[in-house]
Amino acid sequence: MTANQKMTMRVILTEADIRKVILHSRPSTVKDLITKLRESLGLQYNFSLQFQDPEFNNELCNLTDLQELPEKPTIKVLPVFDLVPVSSDDVFSDTSTADTEILSHSPQDRREPWPEFFDIPTFSVDVEYRLRQADLLFMSEGTHLKVSKELKHEILERLAESMYSYTAYPTAAQFESVATALINKHPCLQERGSVTRCCGWKNSLKHKMGNYRTKRRQSGCLDVAVNAGKRGRHSSDGQPANKRIKKAKKGEINYLPNFPDGFDQAALEEARKDLADEMQKRTPNGLLVKQKMDQTFALRRKEVVFMEFSRIVGKNLKQEFYENIDRHSPRFLELFRSKRGNVGQFRLICYSVSFPKTTDPTAIRTQVLRGLPIILGDNPSTFFKAGFESDADFFRDLDIGILLTEREEAVLTSAQHPSPTLLKIIIEGEVVMENIQDLPKAMCILFGLTYALHLNYPKSMKLTFLFIQQILLSLGHTDLKPKIQSLKNQLTM
Repeated sequence: MTANQKMTMRVILTEADIRKVILHSRPSTVKDLITKLRESLGLQYNFSLQFQDPEFNNELCNLTDLQELPEKPTIKVLPVFDLVPVSSDDVFSDTSTADTEILSHSPQDRREPWPEFFDIPTFSVDVEYRLRQADLLFMSEGTHLKVSKELKHEILERLAESMYSYTAYPTAAQFESVATALINKHPCLQERGSVTRCCGWKNSLKHKMGNYRTKRRQSGCLDVAVNAGKRGRHSSDGQPANKRIKKAKKGEINYLPNFPDGFDQAALEEARKDLADEMQKRTPNGLLVKQKMDQTFALRRKEVVFMEFSRIVGKNLKQEFYENIDRHSPRFLELFRSKRGNVGQFRLICYSVSFPKTTDPTAIRTQVLRGLPIILGDNPSTFFKAGFESDADFFRDLDIGILLTEREEAVLTSAQHPSPTLLKIIIEGEVVMENIQDLPKAMCILFGLTYALHLNYPKSMKLTFLFIQQILLSLGHTDLKPKIQSLKNQLTM
């Protein structure tokens, strides 16, 4: 074959991404072919090639010579991992720095939770010009813009794209906030006859967001593709329709991320194994661990086996948890004292907050966390379990909770004892973490585990966990349970 002859091929990037590629000249070497494919497909990573060999029933073989290719070959792209050598001084020289690197963000991640005030994105030049002129006319003459079908489509499409960058499934309140922000920025779009001046925009956004999710599903986005069979129209043969939508319900911003470009499940599984092998070493390569954590996050999130709260919800759990408890502590302690006559359990809490009085932050946080479930009407007695270090089986029936352990010579009072020797976290009757020094740390870790392992909140402490989620960490829905709303109001008085 001549070098200037066109070359048509079928290129497999992933199982869901197979493309037809036409090269205007036939490359002379495998290296030239790789260069042309990288330019033609816009690939930003290194890769090797395999081809379907007709001599072996079209089984894949490594490509080493272009003469082996048939006239119209099928070629598979295999990403190649580049390992960056580092000096021994760079390997976990500082623990906190290593932790930060491991939890760094992948380019695939959403970075921010839904904002308190939605910022309307910039539209195309033509749309911005038309809206600016219409706004000037509205302010001078009070004339509303008559929105054409084409203009409305462009506005809604851009808004849906911006909303999707925060969440695939906005709530009614979030739709309302976007519609309100739109008419505030462009008053010419206000609707006459509407109480809020934006009811029509809110409804249009709901429909447009549904259409936008369909487009994303068709392009293979996992966070919406997972719900493709809800009504049965897109279910596989013999598979029932999904009964419940799988979506972020606790403020996760990276609920089910897509695989990185150029990687399929098999390639990411190999990277995950490399990561596991590296972590078995006494001195793991910090940069390599960071790289593999970024590459395999989508796979590990899909398998729901991870401990990366900050990547999932975009917040620093420990910092936000402690800061917000400290901010509300004075008011909490006032509420506890005012409730001392209601429930017998409150008397112990009030005793601990009044005698002796303490300024130790950990002690105050402990008092707040012990009183919070009581004031919300939860039942902490089935969540906090007290026992001696030698006790082995008394917590086996505990689905999720915290074990407060004492040494044998100590006097065991009850699960309300405010200062146990050590604490353990129990999940499904098994100790998953032990030797925790204080209750605030145990509650913080356990709350993170509910996200990392995708656990339901314990029934006996559901309001307490919802309060931590919605009030202390400002995650998820703004619609509060009546008791949580009441406590929030009391804290702001």
